Amino acid sequence: MAFLEVNNLHAFYGDSHILFGLTMNIEKGSLVCLLGRNGAGKSTTVRSIIGLTPRRHGSIIFKNQDVIGMAPYEIARLGIGYVPEEREVFPSLTVRENLEVGARILQNKAEVNYRWTIEDIWESFPILNNLRNRKGGYLSGGEQQMLTIARSLMTCPDLILLDEPCEGLAPVLVKDLAKRISKIRESGCTILMAEQNVKFAMSISDYGYIIDKGATKDEGPISDLRSNKDIQKYLVAGKVLDI
Repeated sequence: MAFLEVNNLHAFYGDSHILFGLTMNIEKGSLVCLLGRNGAGKSTTVRSIIGLTPRRHGSIIFKNQDVIGMAPYEIARLGIGYVPEEREVFPSLTVRENLEVGARILQNKAEVNYRWTIEDIWESFPILNNLRNRKGGYLSGGEQQMLTIARSLMTCPDLILLDEPCEGLAPVLVKDLAKRISKIRESGCTILMAEQNVKFAMSISDYGYIIDKGATKDEGPISDLRSNKDIQKYLVAGKVLDI
């Protein structure tokens, strides 16, 4: 059984049907990306896994437990971290205080794959160490993105969900982010990433799913997806192809 199994998932925003029987398997220790045009259902997929989007049909099995029907905080305590596209740092708290909020979830979590400490964060994200006493509301977009990822790591997740981590970042920050995410993966954390930046996603992932109209259209190792001309055409042009 895979580390995370999404089976025949249907999700809705109100009366709008967004995911149509989406299925995928994530192996432990892998870095998997969800690729597709805007509105394809990538973000809805990760939001459904963490419990923020209503799921009406299907199952989401994480470490042999179905999380459908659980509240987001209950899912987080099982070992899933979530980095939203909107970042959502606490603007009135300092960088260190934001990280300490993330660490509180460990009060009900006896076993972890890798226990992240404040010192680990300072080493992995030197820019945050330099800004440790600055309030979240005074950080740049790139700094907030790093803080949101670091705050999620403070929960010591076994699986981390990244929703459009490159959104709004300058190219130099995107390059640095790739290094940070790769190092997180090296710690043993499994990563599922929804990303619009195809070049970035393919540069660090080892497996990918092509999402279109709320369903899985194709999947495979990144090397196979990169060499498939139809998939490349779809991803670059943003057109809906029969792939």
